[in-house]
Amino acid sequence: MDKFMKRAVELAVENVENGGQPFGAVLVKDEEIISEGVNELHINHDVSGHAELLAIRRAQEQLQTNDLSGYTMYASGMPCPMCFAAMNFAGLDKAYYCATLEEAKAVGLGKSAIIYEDLQKTEKERTFVMEHMKLPDELRNPMTLWKKQMDK
Repeated sequence: MDKFMKRAVELAVENVENGGQPFGAVLVKDEEIISEGVNELHINHDVSGHAELLAIRRAQEQLQTNDLSGYTMYASGMPCPMCFAAMNFAGLDKAYYCATLEEAKAVGLGKSAIIYEDLQKTEKERTFVMEHMKLPDELRNPMTLWKKQMDK
């Protein structure tokens, strides 16, 4: 097993032993560990406290950048849709994972699989409802404001 994946799995095991979920992540660039994370939901009561997100946050804070192009994530389990999106937004090149969604479902951690399935449905078929609301005429449009700022 790759040394970085081995570290991610070791972090996951330690996290379970400390009362957390079986997820660890290692962010790597140029064969060097830049940051690590474990799921900290049990510590901070924060549903976004996933191993991959914490590794990304720590690296971005340390490096003072939002662009993590050239970085690779090693995760003990298949990243959830939120982590998948964050890795894409951050510009990571690739992610490797060990445990599959099926393995996570088998031990009672199947929410990611449900969300991945839901995302493949049309907006009207999804279990989580999102409805578009028109911007009230009296409010400034933040998208237009953003565009003006970027055009300066």
